[in-house]
Order: sequence, then C-alpha cells, then structure tokens
Amino acid sequence: MDESSQSERSLVHKYGKHKKKYKIEAQKVKELRKQSERSQLLLQEEGGFLEADANEHCYQISQKEIVQSLDITAATKHFELNLEFGPYSVNYFRNGRQLLLGGERGHVAAIDWVTKDLLCEFNAMESVHDICWLHMPTMFAVAQKDWVHVYDNQGTEVHCLKKLFRVKKLTFLPYHFLLVSASENAMLSWTDVSIGKIIASFRPPKAKTITAMCQNPANAVILTAHSNGTVSMFTPNSNEPVVKMLCSPCSITGVAVNDTGLYMATTGVDRSIKIWDVRNYQCLQSYKLRAIPNCLCFSQKNLLSVGIGNVVEVYKDCCTQVAEEPYIRHKLESSMISNVQFCNYEDVLGIGHRNGFVSILVPGSGEPNFDAYESNPFMTKSQRREMEVKQLLEKIQPELISLDPHHLAKVDVKTLKQKLEEKSKLLYVKPRKIEFESSKKMSGVKKAKVKKDLQESVNREHIQQVMKMKRKEDEKEKDANKSYNVLDRFKRK
Repeated sequence: MDESSQSERSLVHKYGKHKKKYKIEAQKVKELRKQSERSQLLLQEEGGFLEADANEHCYQISQKEIVQSLDITAATKHFELNLEFGPYSVNYFRNGRQLLLGGERGHVAAIDWVTKDLLCEFNAMESVHDICWLHMPTMFAVAQKDWVHVYDNQGTEVHCLKKLFRVKKLTFLPYHFLLVSASENAMLSWTDVSIGKIIASFRPPKAKTITAMCQNPANAVILTAHSNGTVSMFTPNSNEPVVKMLCSPCSITGVAVNDTGLYMATTGVDRSIKIWDVRNYQCLQSYKLRAIPNCLCFSQKNLLSVGIGNVVEVYKDCCTQVAEEPYIRHKLESSMISNVQFCNYEDVLGIGHRNGFVSILVPGSGEPNFDAYESNPFMTKSQRREMEVKQLLEKIQPELISLDPHHLAKVDVKTLKQKLEEKSKLLYVKPRKIEFESSKKMSGVKKAKVKKDLQESVNREHIQQVMKMKRKEDEKEKDANKSYNVLDRFKRK
C-alpha cells in the first residue's frame, strides 16, 4: 500500500465528524440512481438506423426514397430554401426547435423549422461571419463586419458589443452564460451575457490564425484549430493553452467534439479525418477522403457528418471502429457547402451552402427521448420564463471551468497536510496552571482574588516569551531573505 492511500485513511479517521452526513448524501445518490434506472423503463422511444439489403449499401439510398417511406409529418422535415445572400451559417437551438440562418452578405433569419413559421428576418447591410443562439430562443448574437450585435427574436437590436472587434467565430456556453468569440487576429474573449461584462480576453502567445473553433460539452473547454496544424484547448482562467496538440502537418479546416467529451475529430488540408481520444490524446482512427473537407459535426448518437465540396457524407461508428464506407451521402447541385450541424432530438442534418439551406434526414442521428427540465421543444412562454430564472440561479461560475470536470469533487490531501503541519508549527502553548496554597486564616474572597492575580501574571510572562520567540523567528527569516551588498559593511550597526 502506498503512502498517499495511508495518509488519506489516517485523515479520514482523524477528521471523521462529517462521516454521517457523507453516508446520508451517498444514500440519496444511490436512491436517485435507482429512480433514474426505473424511469428509463418508461422511455418507449427508440432510435433506428437504415439497413440495406444484401446487394446494396446504405449510402446508395437517396433522400427521395427515404421521404417516400415516411409518414407526412416526418417527410416535411426534409426541405430546401433557395436564398441569394450565401454562403450560409447554420445554428440550431439546444431543444432542436428553432433554426438560425446567417448569410455572409448580410441576410439573417430565425425560423421555427418544425412549423415553418418565420420568427424574424432582416438584412444587416454588412457582412455576417457567424451566428449563435444565446441561453434562450429569444436572443441570438451575430458577428458582423466590425462588432458583435445581439438581437431578440423579433429582429430588434438589443446590444452592440464594440469590445469584440472583427470576430470570425462564435459559440455559447449555456451553463455558464458565456459567449465565446475568436477574432481575425486570434483574440479570444469570454463575455458573460447575464451581466454584460467581459470575463477574460487575451491573445495567446505565438498564436496562429484560428481556422475553426468549437466547445467541449463535457467540461466547457474551448478548442481552437490553427493554420499550423495544432489544436489548442483554452479556459478563461489561463492565457496559456491547457493542452496543445499537433494534429496535422498542414492547416486544419475543422474540429468537433462529441457530447460525451471523449472523442475529437479534426479535418485537414491533406484530405484527412482523424479521430482522437481526448482522455489520453492519442489518434484512434485516420481516414483519407477524395477532396479537402471544410466542416464537420457530431450528432447526439456519435454520427459524424463531413462537408466535402458539394457532397455531405455521414459516418456511423467511426470513433470506436474503422468505418469502411459512409452511412449516408447527399450531393448538392453545384453549390459549395459552408456549414453543417445536426439537430438535437431529431434525425435531421442542416446544411448551409452558397445558394441557401437544405435539411436532410439522417435516421438514428438524434436522441429519441428528451428531458423537459433540460431542453423542452414544446415549452410555453411561462415555462420558458421559469427555465430562464432557474438557469440564472444555477449558473456556473467561469472560475470552475477546468480540463477535468471531476476535479472539484476530489479531496485535496496535499493542502490538508500542509494546513496540519502549519498548525503544529504555531508557537502556541497553554500557560501553566499555578498551584496556590493559602493559609487557613485567609477568607474565600481574598483567596480567589490572590489566585486570579497570580494567574494573570503567569499569563503575561507566557505571552512575552511567545512574542520574543516570534520576533527571533522573523529576524531569522529576514536575514535569510536579505540580499547582501559589498557596501553593507559601511552601514551603522
């Protein structure tokens, strides 16, 4: 048995006054786990995938064939928008109900894509580089030519963030209320939208051009891909990257992390896709494509979509095993793809391209069961207000963002040992008790008074001795830290 485990046991035995509370909390956690396991029996919805015949392949099945085999409501999820202000960026809200489109030539639109209702539409009259929903589907941020503008779902400008200059990439951390932006000169900024202040803003040393940016949903760490083939992981608490990986010998065009935070995918100019294990930073799989991929995205069921020119390919189980062929392939009519994103809780993939937007069906890509307390696609106005208040009350502070999300639950044994050692070094000794023998003639009141005076004098002497010891120790520390000079011998003593 090693020394660390022995020290931990000794500390638990020595400071076991909270053992009863810990047992109660552990029992509560066990009961909650049992309840969640029982509630899983009530989840009747199951995800399904395409299965081809013996002489066919799944990627040979076209969208027309998939739509013809579905009912009317599911078939309406496949649609196409022909727009003139592309190429377009795509962003679905977390509950999978609202869709945000941003054209590079100024066109911005918010849509309820299920009912096909238009929430708002306007032209910013300047270039739009990226778009992003905020904590609720009533507000979204647009990275325009010079600054980042915040709009509501009616298209009214709510705020203009002039401190965020020439931003190219945007992403939002919903549990921290942080809007993360990356500018054209590799400046990273974290803005708290609940209080309207910039929490952190810095340019990493020796930073190259940021070609892609995403977040790790498991620990809220920001990943940036650079033109020199590296991927860096940043938190708002450090100017230096917490992890820096060399993922490609050439420029990286896209980076994505799955919902569990275990796997990371990168695409490069060398026509490669690489799957990485985020726990040990090793390459698990490597694939070669026919052309240079420019964007990629993970679904809730770990399906990986890759945009290659005017073709979108979706790969199934490409992280855990070798994918010999794509699961689904869809080709656009002479239009370059600019952005792809899966819709949560739906088997839908949104594709933004030069001439508009296309929504295609990818069976098995979305989670069939949703948690109404987490993200409810059917929430009313009152539920939305309650959820917003709840999110503000449960907001996580940016100081808690770290590479290891379980770090806060661990006991810091080293610092506890240091505290105990510091307490043992303190010059504190109880003053000795005096033994007072009085004469029989002395009364009780006089006896107590004399005894009290003697005890106070002993205490005074003890305090004076402790103060002398402390002064001597302070002088020794000063002498140890003092830097001597050649001319010190001429100083007066």
